[in-house]
Amino acid sequence: MSIFNWGSTKLANRIESMRLAEGKLMSFANRFGGNTTEQLELFDTPIPRASVPLHGDQRCQLMSCRSETEDTSDFIMHGVKVTSNDTENRLDEGAPLVLLHGYANGALYYYRNLVGLSNNHFGGVVYALDMLGWGLSSRPSFKMKSVEGCDDVDMAEQFFVESLEAWRKAHKLEKMTLGGHSLGGYMSVAYCEKYPQHVDRLILISPAGVPHEETNPSTRNNLPLKVRILISLAAGLWRSGITPASFIKSLPEGRGTKLVAGYVENRLPAVTCVDERASLVEYLYANAVLPGSGADCLNKILKPMAYAKKPTIDRIPLLNVRDIAIIYGQNDWMDPKAGLNVKKRCEELRTSGKEETPKISVFGVKDAGHLLMLENWEEFNSAVILAGGGGKRLSKQAHLPFTCSQSDESDTGFFNKPRFAKNKEAQ
Repeated sequence: MSIFNWGSTKLANRIESMRLAEGKLMSFANRFGGNTTEQLELFDTPIPRASVPLHGDQRCQLMSCRSETEDTSDFIMHGVKVTSNDTENRLDEGAPLVLLHGYANGALYYYRNLVGLSNNHFGGVVYALDMLGWGLSSRPSFKMKSVEGCDDVDMAEQFFVESLEAWRKAHKLEKMTLGGHSLGGYMSVAYCEKYPQHVDRLILISPAGVPHEETNPSTRNNLPLKVRILISLAAGLWRSGITPASFIKSLPEGRGTKLVAGYVENRLPAVTCVDERASLVEYLYANAVLPGSGADCLNKILKPMAYAKKPTIDRIPLLNVRDIAIIYGQNDWMDPKAGLNVKKRCEELRTSGKEETPKISVFGVKDAGHLLMLENWEEFNSAVILAGGGGKRLSKQAHLPFTCSQSDESDTGFFNKPRFAKNKEAQ
């Protein structure tokens, strides 16, 4: 393996920091799930450079490897695989689970879930990937080709869709259960649009980009002044292409680390172990300060406040994937009403005779927000197993999620409003 361009000592140290943080989170994985018979392994999968429609002959900024067949370098897709020791006896459990992370995260954000998910369903095989441009996967410059009939959104999506498809081919997975968190959920929908034949079930975990943008000006006017100012500032940075990662990179290391530590402390109070929290901080900070790549997709795909330029509420009902589940945290800032609206649309289409329309399930994980896989890992695991069709394998002691039985807003009583909205009501 080689490092191209950015081959400085500083970059090498950052890569080593990322590897060390990843290793620490791996060491925590077996503490969650109640079983240590699983085999956890990190892997690097070469994928052809030509599979990703990049502009020109771009050198990779971070990780690549020399192709054995051509005088070129392949890209690398990094990740972790968990395999249960009894996989041969569990071939009837459906397709392996492939998990995609959210924005500015990586494969090891699922460290609390990997063993439990493998132990209870998916044929005992679970993959979590660093999407291209993040983590320890290759980080080419995010400059896409111009293709007739495709706009900037289409091409940005293809960066992730085609790299995932190349990874699937390399692992010879004819079918997979595909799960994606936040931006990874959005990209999972885009993948299913193009390659539905390879997806057995789709699991969207607090997905970004589902609803249409709120156009009622009174909605924002009702927010606290401080929140409105922050939204306006964030929107300006967003339109300028300044990402959270690029902002952290602009800070001295001490200030950047402190900023990430504050984020982890505020967003993840459920992580009480000091060493575990420190490992998360190291992992997130190292991920942010490596050369920008996948992170640069943000303003090409989404508008401020995570509204999609091409909302998936219009796209999910058209997918040729029969079973789709959407999972939200009880305190999620992604609006669960969007998932319920998807469910309602699909039920209406099926009632009108379009039986090929996906069946939608919506689950809620209590005492959790947007980072539900860490905030309430046991109930999150149960939700993913139910979404994957493995409910029969859950024990009587399993922590079960809330199941939204209605497709209207009568089920939204389980979910809490975002903290800033509740603060406004209390004024």
